[in-house]
Amino acid sequence: MRRLRLDAHDGRSVSGAAAGNRRRGGVVAAGLLALAAAAIAPGCDEGAALAPYASEVVSFTPGEGAGFGQARLPGVVLGPPVVHSSAQGSADVLSLGTGGEIVLGFSGRVIGDGPGADLVVFENAFFIGGGAGAVFVEPGEVAVSMDGTDWRTFPCERAGDEVGAGCAGVTPAQPYDPVALVPLDPALTGGDAFDLADVGLATARYVRVRDVGDGGEAPSAGFDLDAVGVVHFAAER
Repeated sequence: MRRLRLDAHDGRSVSGAAAGNRRRGGVVAAGLLALAAAAIAPGCDEGAALAPYASEVVSFTPGEGAGFGQARLPGVVLGPPVVHSSAQGSADVLSLGTGGEIVLGFSGRVIGDGPGADLVVFENAFFIGGGAGAVFVEPGEVAVSMDGTDWRTFPCERAGDEVGAGCAGVTPAQPYDPVALVPLDPALTGGDAFDLADVGLATARYVRVRDVGDGGEAPSAGFDLDAVGVVHFAAER
């Protein structure tokens, strides 16, 4: 698995059916996944798992070198992240592959623009050697949409091997209790936080993550998605 190096200062299952799977140029493109239930992590009741996390995979288009975690779709990317330590990467992930992308939904619920961060994307970035120094990074570009057609993309700043603000896969996740920590607090969960106001949206139904790294070796090339959590949901009308 190839990663970029960044200086730090700067088990679940879901019922569902996959539709429209097809092979294009040797790369499997997964179509819509109609899901009826949220992923339930061990130790979490249904309400806790559903409320603050992605609960459906809308689409997944693997890139070159993908494969790790696909056998556990959709549950592997739903519900809370599985984090044992910020000094080691999680294996409870889906490798998107080079240029691969995934779109997640929240069973009809809507992310709302509240104070500060509104959502958190968890990858398996980790501190090298267990310290608070350099981080292994596999960057991903994050976009949000209300209708699944008009996407607003957070700028993901890259300059060679340097990865800056706006990318996911940069900040290690921290171990936390997903039942007790509701609403989510990015200062306690780690992961990369995003504010809808930064892309001019008040609400969003879908989150898209796209690998923008430098490849890697199959089957774990590209961005490794663990989970997407929501800090603020819009009030139901």
